[in-house]
Amino acid sequence: MNVFGVDIGGSGIKGAPVDLERGELAEERFKVLTPHPATPEAVADGVQQVVEHFGWSGPVGATFPGVVTGGVTRSAANVHKSWIGTDAVSLLTSRLGGEAGGCEVTVLNDADAAGLAEMHFGAARGRMGTVIMLTLGTGIGSAVFTDGQLVANTELGHLELDGHDAETRASTRVKDEEDLSWHEWAPRLQKYLRHVEMLFTPELFVIGGGVSRKAHKFLPLIEGVRAEIVPAQLQNNAGIVGAAMAARRAFHPAAVAPAPGQDAGLGAADPRPGGPRDAAPAAGG
Repeated sequence: MNVFGVDIGGSGIKGAPVDLERGELAEERFKVLTPHPATPEAVADGVQQVVEHFGWSGPVGATFPGVVTGGVTRSAANVHKSWIGTDAVSLLTSRLGGEAGGCEVTVLNDADAAGLAEMHFGAARGRMGTVIMLTLGTGIGSAVFTDGQLVANTELGHLELDGHDAETRASTRVKDEEDLSWHEWAPRLQKYLRHVEMLFTPELFVIGGGVSRKAHKFLPLIEGVRAEIVPAQLQNNAGIVGAAMAARRAFHPAAVAPAPGQDAGLGAADPRPGGPRDAAPAAGG
């Protein structure tokens, strides 16, 4: 079964149909640059461009780089502040032709989407206990799972580190802006990981975002972290896959199948328009 996923990031908006039997993109993804300023209307234009590139008609899952509850965006660290309080589901559904056009939309936090994909198809498949997915990019996104169940909207990139938001010290954007070498950047990431580990005691960290392709350059430099640390298997496609999973779970729940050791159902989640979308979805996709 193919479902469309869109990943809205601080630098780019990318998407593709996803084969949810294999957890892979069914077609090569299409990407446009995130507009600046990244207002709701401007970003919706970008999402529309990505979806229409494929001539897609059907359910669409979309990620957002911030807190999402009840389809409404509640924070906006790396996009325009006018996103705060925006009904993202209504905005994107309307922009994509509405339900009459076949495009029902669900929206969730971007790191939560990436985490769902990695729990079901990737580096954390079948893992129990506490697993933390961290997406390193424009900021730092986080997804926390306990025995396969997602604790939504954790936003651990905003933990305090050296008196600042952690993402202003240890994101890959900061590495690039300050022209840090891997050996200069790794201690910052290490300090952040040790702080998160002190708070949550995870068994596993999964490192995602585009930098996961270069994990061999920095993960060997990380010391003093007891938890296992692995790169995301789906790399920078995890958000697209997770968004598609959320859309299938919302609009075709009968098609959801369990992963080994994970919950087959929605659990407390129901991200359908009009449903109780504040609850966290289960990791089974």
